[in-house]
Parts: sequence; structure tokens; C-alpha cells
Amino acid sequence: METIKTQGSKGRGVMRWLTAAALVLGVGFSAGAYAGISATKHNLSTSGTGTNHVTAGTGADQICVFCHTPHGADTSAPVPLWNKKLPATTYQTYDQLNTSTLDGKVLSVGSVSLACLSCHDGTQAMDNLINAPGAGGWDPAGARPAGWTWTGVGADGLMPAGITNIGADLRNDHPIGIQYCGGGLSGTGTTLSGSCNDGDFIGTTADGSGRVVKTASINTNQVFWVEVNGSTGRQKDDIVLYTRDFVGSGGVGPSVECASCHDPHVESKGSDNIAFMRVTTAGSQICLSCHVK
Repeated sequence: METIKTQGSKGRGVMRWLTAAALVLGVGFSAGAYAGISATKHNLSTSGTGTNHVTAGTGADQICVFCHTPHGADTSAPVPLWNKKLPATTYQTYDQLNTSTLDGKVLSVGSVSLACLSCHDGTQAMDNLINAPGAGGWDPAGARPAGWTWTGVGADGLMPAGITNIGADLRNDHPIGIQYCGGGLSGTGTTLSGSCNDGDFIGTTADGSGRVVKTASINTNQVFWVEVNGSTGRQKDDIVLYTRDFVGSGGVGPSVECASCHDPHVESKGSDNIAFMRVTTAGSQICLSCHVK
């Protein structure tokens, strides 16, 4: 592994450090990904053109710092170099509606979904950062950088009211932390075990469009996805299923989380698309990637 050397005190030059760290760790921040996010609503920096973004402040021109940091990240987050504290919110989840057709066990909100909710549940400021730009900006409890000003956001820095501030009541949102296809699937290496408990989902046999559940071991971690685009291996425009322990004692299986359908780094898959969907919404293709209806 190459040793990367830079100058400056801790927290300085976050963007340069982040790019270098990403290359070493293989977390996938390519130049294309950077260029992509800069034009999306997730660009909260002074160069952002969305409704909500910072308008002034030292280091506020940095794009990635609102989510990622090369040093001092929250190690409890299953997201690369996460720069925000995960919320300690108590959520109401979809299964509490007692919907009779809901199959599969639902776990407490966790995994990558908590990272999304660290902004989108409206409980903490969007610029509440662990490692803010500049020297001396590290605070493991999280803090707001002094002197930053926002447009579209109140003085408290919270996500403004609306569909993107989904709050703590998730009963009117797509289930997260839920077993894919009602449970029944597990895997070892590239071999899937079991079958979907609910036949109304894409399973281990490809449908007419070639959509099929796949599994693989990546860096000794078992991963699952619904292959949508036909490419070999898990791709960003497949439906990513996050691995969680539903049965205890290491019995892992695929879980649906926020980032199963949403790619936070790419806002549009076509002129008809919205909300960072991994698959276009045209013809309900995002829904039909998993559901057989």
C-alpha cells in the first residue's frame, strides 16, 4: 500500500484527503462520482444549486464533508468514513401498522439507513459534523462549524419540513430493515441458499427480463443484490440488499434499506427520474425490480 503524505493540521484539506483515502481503501469515490454529486441536491456546499445549501463559511465550499471525512469518522456507521453522528431516534416502523400482507421479520432501524436518517429524520442539523474543515474542527460528539450560513434552512440547520424530512414516524414510508422477499434466503460465497418465502418477489430464478437475486463474498463480507442491469457483479444500478442478522448467531440474509433503492451520489437515471433512484421510475421499473405484480 502506498503511503500518502500531505501537509497541514488535522481536518485541513478534507477534500484532498478524502480522495486519497478513498483510493487506498477502495470505497469507490471516482472522479465521475465526484462530478456527479456536485450537480445534485446532495451538494450542500456553497457551490450547491439546490434549495438547501450553505452560502458562506470557512471550508463551506467542500462538497463531501457533509457526509464523509478522512479522519475521525464515526466507526459505528457501516458507511465509509462517516462524518455525522448516527441518530439515537426511536422510530415507528411500517410493521407497526400490522398490515396483514407484510411478510418477513423487521429489525430495528439500522445499517446504512441510519446514515440517511442522520439528515432526513430532521433531528440534527445538516452541518452537524464530527470533523469540520480547517484546523481544530474535530468533535467526536458532532458540532456545527462557526460562521456558516444557509439558504432554505432555518437557523437550527434542520432539514426543512416536507417529504424529504420524514421524521421519526416511518409507517408511511417503504419498509426498511425488513427481510427481502419475506425471508428464506441466505448465502455463502457465490451460492444462494433457500428460496423466497413470498413468491411475489424476484427470487433466485431469473424472470423474463433477467432480473434475479445474486450473492457474493466481497472482502469476506456476504453481500446480496437484485441484478437489474445484466452486468456481472453488483453494480450501482442494481437493487442493493444489505446483509443483516435476522435469526441470530450469525445467520445473515438480505435486507431492504434506504440505499437499496436510492444512490445518494447520483440524482438522475433519466429525465423521468427523481430522488436518487438506482433504477428509473418510468413504468414503475424501480418497483418492478423487486416486486412481481
